[in-house]
Amino acid sequence: MRIVIAEDDPLLREGLALLLRAEALDVVATAGTADGALAAVDEHQPDVAILDVRMPPSHTDEGVRAAVEARRRRPGLAVLVLSAYVEQSFATELLTGGVSGLGYLLKERVGRVEEFLAALRRVAAGGTAIDPEVVAQLFTRSRQDTRLERLSPREREVLALMAEGLGNTAIARRLVVTDGAVHKHIRAIFAKLDLSPADQVDRRVAAVLHYLEDARRRN
Repeated sequence: MRIVIAEDDPLLREGLALLLRAEALDVVATAGTADGALAAVDEHQPDVAILDVRMPPSHTDEGVRAAVEARRRRPGLAVLVLSAYVEQSFATELLTGGVSGLGYLLKERVGRVEEFLAALRRVAAGGTAIDPEVVAQLFTRSRQDTRLERLSPREREVLALMAEGLGNTAIARRLVVTDGAVHKHIRAIFAKLDLSPADQVDRRVAAVLHYLEDARRRN
């Protein structure tokens, strides 16, 4: 796994690089700006880019814009975005462009090394890793679309874990239920959100994006 890291805090940037190299992962370049990140992606053609949301010069959304541009330049690039706190509009901007190989985590997760590495590997493998706190806040604020109100509390839990990028077996373990029960809940979620098997989209992705987009409109 070839990795580019873009983070303007030199301590965190080098700490991440040391952590990943200690896990025998190949950090091919680091950068302190969004422009530097894009240059590194162009030069090294990495498998994964880890980017901070806020970077110079304005410290607003440079990292998000760089993530979107990097995926445009290098289709298939996995991107893991780190943020100091939940920023729903940035999360939805990233996710509405497609969720395959995409992660959005709070920086505090980096300290939970096993969780962070699991999320990184999931994203690199083409999966999704959305921070549980992001999911929780989006659920709290996503009240505009009445279809979300059709979900039972357990179905909301299942959808939240889907949004974190967990598969059915992992969801079953987390909720201490059977795989069959999870499958049943997911079928109910699809039905209540009017997601048909005939739709030309991944219904799992569509279910997650459904409430993320609703949250974006409310913001």
